[in-house]
Amino acid sequence: MAQPLSNETNAIIKSTAPALQEHGVAITTRMYERLFVDPAIKALFDQAAQVSGEQPKRLAAAILAFAKNADNLGALSAAVERMAARHVETSIKPEHYPAVANALLPAIKDVLGDAVDERVLNAWGEAYWFLADVLINREAQLYAAEQPCAEPA
Repeated sequence: MAQPLSNETNAIIKSTAPALQEHGVAITTRMYERLFVDPAIKALFDQAAQVSGEQPKRLAAAILAFAKNADNLGALSAAVERMAARHVETSIKPEHYPAVANALLPAIKDVLGDAVDERVLNAWGEAYWFLADVLINREAQLYAAEQPCAEPA
């Protein structure tokens, strides 16, 4: 399990909540544009939810909820559980997480421009990998539970 986020990182993440409230869908829409340059990654996603705008809205809401509760992950446990289950349903693996990070962090900068400095991007990078670790560990448990038990010899 990843180390908890520092008080400084939590404060930075929480301070971005108003910008995420206002620009979250634009950020996630841009993130998916960046992410979907890879056809293999694009194939993992429900394109109808992309076209309707539902997936960018859901992700923006999840990011905003994380920003508001970065220091209280327990408040997000139901959402984390739903995300992990969905990731297992759609065959998301740990190796997919770097592609999302490489799309999300630049998308934040693309949308917010000079309002975002290196300190904020670094905090979001740390926060992303913290949450990714939580999801990857939970997904590993769910994948393992799907495996048939070996017969005793």
